[in-house]
Amino acid sequence: MHFSFKLLVSLGFLTILLSCIKEYTPVGQELLLDQTLSTLTEAFPIETYQEGLEKVQTNSLPLIQLGTIEHPVFGRTQASLSAQLTLQNENPTFGEYTQSQEEEENPSSIRIIPENEKVTSVYLELPFFTNQNDRDGDGVIDALDADPEDPTSNSDSDELTDIVETQAGLNPLSADSDGDGILDHNDEDNEGYDNENTVYEVDSLYGNPKASFNLKVYELTYFLNALDPAKNFTSNKVYYSDEDYFSKGFYSSELSDERITLNLEELRFNYEEDDPETAEVDETTQVETRLSPRLRVPLNTQFFQERLLDLEGSEILKSNGAFQREMKGIIIQTTNFSEDLYMLLNIQGAAVKIGYEYDKYNTNGTEEDTIDDVIEKVKKEFILSLSSVRVNTLIASAQNSFVEQQIEKSDNGKPTDKLYLQSGRYHGKIKLFPDQSQSESTILNNLKTKNLLINQARLVFYLDPELANLTLNLLAPRLYLYEYENGAPLLDYTADNSVTTTGGNTNKTIFGGFLEYDDSNRPYRYTFDITKHISNLIRNESSNFDLGLVVQANIEDIALIEAVKSHGAEALIKYPRAAAQNNLGSVLIGSSTAENNLLKAQLEITYSSF
Repeated sequence: MHFSFKLLVSLGFLTILLSCIKEYTPVGQELLLDQTLSTLTEAFPIETYQEGLEKVQTNSLPLIQLGTIEHPVFGRTQASLSAQLTLQNENPTFGEYTQSQEEEENPSSIRIIPENEKVTSVYLELPFFTNQNDRDGDGVIDALDADPEDPTSNSDSDELTDIVETQAGLNPLSADSDGDGILDHNDEDNEGYDNENTVYEVDSLYGNPKASFNLKVYELTYFLNALDPAKNFTSNKVYYSDEDYFSKGFYSSELSDERITLNLEELRFNYEEDDPETAEVDETTQVETRLSPRLRVPLNTQFFQERLLDLEGSEILKSNGAFQREMKGIIIQTTNFSEDLYMLLNIQGAAVKIGYEYDKYNTNGTEEDTIDDVIEKVKKEFILSLSSVRVNTLIASAQNSFVEQQIEKSDNGKPTDKLYLQSGRYHGKIKLFPDQSQSESTILNNLKTKNLLINQARLVFYLDPELANLTLNLLAPRLYLYEYENGAPLLDYTADNSVTTTGGNTNKTIFGGFLEYDDSNRPYRYTFDITKHISNLIRNESSNFDLGLVVQANIEDIALIEAVKSHGAEALIKYPRAAAQNNLGSVLIGSSTAENNLLKAQLEITYSSF
């Protein structure tokens, strides 16, 4: 009985052990008795092919591109925007009463009067992308922190640490917070400093942020239909980057022409009037409204008076559809740059803000007594958003002849010696384990027959060293690898849940695709971890499909848009949306370079054999 129990326990332990070991069974067959492992790293050839785009879909991008930039490799790009304006609430009431109430003669309601609404200001606001990343929580954003990892750092070089100044309501970026000439550590009265002031880091500006330029706004006279009339209005219409409504003449009134120099500070607006009941405080010196940094451009007030407020109660304002057929939208252009400047702007916060005043009957709290009643001017704001159809027009200079040669080569089935990548314009197609003479790769078949455990598989792409310095300021900081045919992410991407504190495009660190720097701090390569994808290939659990390689603006955005290739019979392709959201690019060493070139694109597999 005792022996049987021991035997059962031993058998149970062996069963558990074997079941655990099975998780690490080598690819291709069951675990062998010989557990001796030898680990090797081997490079395998891949093939790189160049493709270009004629145009990309831009009516579903989560941002606005505006400005102009000259890329030393890819040439000049100019970006403008055409957008519908949207009522935030349909059939709006301006003032206190509807237009029909104002016009109704009702002797018993003497307080309902014609309100005489008048537009006093109109501003187009296009917010920048900003961040307030503060890893050490000391009240100083990382971009301005002397040491972003240490809350006791001293960013303003006074005698107080950043965290101490923040907790005391002082400015950790100024040794004299209130500007009275007394340094903070000696100042007993810093009430002149407003500790609600916010400092932002502005993201996504390329070129010179101090450049000046003209920003022009026109009335759009082309109706941007949300549904496609060519498909009987049953699906959404696709608008492409080559749609240039200004050059086609679809504009009329000029609503603005302002000379702009960027203000990257928080915008603050004080109260316009002092409250007489608070004699100890002058409200006109107090901040009423704070806005993150943005383009804020005045527009023609008379246009919005006639096309909006004067239409109160009309059929035109009963629905957004009717309103947008009447006021079709605006065109935003930038011209006459002192130096190149290309801006990515936050469309979610973009708006046209219309300030107006109207007459209001004030009883002064005595409803029954009219002797002290007055009619006074009251101010309000009405907001039109840019949340409906919007089209980013991206006009690029002529195709680069060197890139065209690579595209032609690829069209003829020949791999390229270089790979040109630019957002929304050029991308790569990657073939793993290529073998043109057979239906399936001999290399891949050989790997499938071996008893291998894949430890790591990496795709490595090296920057063209001749061009790395020329494009340093406009190099793509990250690339993205995906299933070329259907645009789907790879398993390695999906399984990587790693996050960072330095911005959305730095997440998924294991999957990779980052621009890497060598020991001399020179940019030199991009690396992807595709271990799961290669393991599945060798296990016969997936097919050896082609991979797409693009510039990536947001690693978390895997939505797809339509794009039209510049060459080839299959012109329409699925294209990663985040690959069309900036003007950055890179030039990589391809696969067909000299055999002894150590920088050629390749697949590196580290494996253990039994």
